[in-house]
Amino acid sequence: MPAEAGRDAPVRRILDHPRGGPTILRIVLGTQLRRLREEHGITREAAGDAIRGSHAKISRLELGRVGCKERDVADLLTLYEVLDPEEREEYLTLARQAGSPGWWQKYSDVMSPWFDRLIGLEEAASVIRTYEVQFVPGLLQTPEYAREVIRLGHPRDDESRAERRTSLRMARQSILSRPHGPRLWAVVDESALRRPLGSRAIMRSQIEHLISAARQPNITLQIAPFSLGGLAAAGGPVTILRFLEPDLPDIVYLEQLTSSLYLEKREEVEGYMVVMDRLCARAEPPLRTAEFLEKLLNEM
Repeated sequence: MPAEAGRDAPVRRILDHPRGGPTILRIVLGTQLRRLREEHGITREAAGDAIRGSHAKISRLELGRVGCKERDVADLLTLYEVLDPEEREEYLTLARQAGSPGWWQKYSDVMSPWFDRLIGLEEAASVIRTYEVQFVPGLLQTPEYAREVIRLGHPRDDESRAERRTSLRMARQSILSRPHGPRLWAVVDESALRRPLGSRAIMRSQIEHLISAARQPNITLQIAPFSLGGLAAAGGPVTILRFLEPDLPDIVYLEQLTSSLYLEKREEVEGYMVVMDRLCARAEPPLRTAEFLEKLLNEM
């Protein structure tokens, strides 16, 4: 197959992709523009000049960190000798869709600037693997439990803002019930389940919710018991996102109190993947999760 015939295949795939939200569309568009630039031996500086910008702007665009105006995409396509009208239109359509706001933007008043990317990545992921040390994972929290977590993290919020944050967290969970939603594989440290948060009724309801979630076909839930020792505490909470689109690498998300870190380099991601695999291998098997949680429930 000629290079020209298959070059924009990822663009066609992502336009019809059921998980193609704006965050992923930006990443795919950036990846394709970088490939086109490298194929033609054009520097970032030269590409930046073509769109009246800097090499830093090209770098951010190619990494999918920012949206791109259709005019800029058109100028870059001309520079990269993509002249076929049909092919150009596919790229421009991708740019338009990548620039559209995600549903979560209506919560921008209570959302940290670095958090919107995580929600966009969750929307597009095929598998979400997560390990939580202190709290139940956000995608598995009940509204009452989520409110208690949010109060801890945002003690200055009034009731209105706290409720907005809770609504956002609940809205995120809808991806798990969609026909093309991701598979969630969560490992929860035993300490997160035994640490009281809110009332006894809130904790009991949360444990019951986890028992129900563990029975869902697209959710794998494991408990990392105290007996795991040091391995469970190797690092803090971590989330690894995997995508069906072959052009998208696995991404590691690390959340801190007032910021977050996204790791995409293969060697960094592989290091976390090894730790996650070891943790899953040593944690309680998924078939024993309900039994573990029911025993914990009886102790409350």
